[in-house]
Amino acid sequence: MSDWGESDSNSDENTAPRQYKERVDYTTTLNSVEFQMRFRLDKASVEHLLVEMPHLRVKGTRNHNVSPLHQLLFALRFYALGTMLLSVGDFIGVSKASACRIVRDVSSAIALLYTKVQGAIDCTHVRIQSPCAEIGEEFRNRKGYPSINVQAVCDSELMLMNVVARWPGSAHDVTIFDMSELKVQLETGMYGNKWLLGDSAYPLKPYLLTPLLNPESPGEQLYNEPLIRSRNCIERSFGVWKRRFPVVALRMRLRLQNAHAVIIATAVLHNICRLQNLEEVPPEVELPRIDRVPVPINNEGGIQLHREMLIANYFNNL
Repeated sequence: MSDWGESDSNSDENTAPRQYKERVDYTTTLNSVEFQMRFRLDKASVEHLLVEMPHLRVKGTRNHNVSPLHQLLFALRFYALGTMLLSVGDFIGVSKASACRIVRDVSSAIALLYTKVQGAIDCTHVRIQSPCAEIGEEFRNRKGYPSINVQAVCDSELMLMNVVARWPGSAHDVTIFDMSELKVQLETGMYGNKWLLGDSAYPLKPYLLTPLLNPESPGEQLYNEPLIRSRNCIERSFGVWKRRFPVVALRMRLRLQNAHAVIIATAVLHNICRLQNLEEVPPEVELPRIDRVPVPINNEGGIQLHREMLIANYFNNL
């Protein structure tokens, strides 16, 4: 019999009864600090999540079912460690195949809770294992490793309000934005007179403000300073998200569709932690440095007049 509580062959099943390790109720055996350290959320948030995911059903048959609570805790532990599923599987005593299904189902259920609004925009790369040879190079980013290029929008409270996690690492930030539902919403005026703040990788639009590459006048400098300071929230948000859930900072060893779901799910959980004002728990594993150099884009053209009028009518008078 294997360490996962599953038979290695049919003959094992006929010669010896299965023996299962009793699962621990971590909501009672761990105190509040230990629980949040291990699962990144507090007990109340976990209970609330379970209520919001009624379609998460008991898995397995016979006498060794995996309850929705244990499924959720397993997924949270995987997000917190970012390690191999086989290693985390021992946490609740399931096979690698069962672990994959649990992460897939829990991540998909959490991802359905997402809402969308507006704020500062940027992209960040999430490492993945190299896909099949036919599409592998498409996912190789400019730094040479396979990744998913994730577009996100956050607000001043570091909430991730809009996340797109389906583009390969070779995709340019602007391409992702141009093909996004968010751009359509902005083009049609869904957000009124609100602005999205981007860096120099993005084109200047009436609804998308970007910094001047070479500010000269005092008004231009006054325009740049608060814009850069305000959009810094997206970089901070990425940092908090990846430190809290290292699975999106390390190389994700999952199928592409499951990796997409995990990215969205951890973004939802990040927002729950922000809403609950939960302290940032230090990662249990060493994380790579998050660094990104934006690609400057020439913002010359008719749209530039919109920014010049904004500077002339407001910042030149300060």
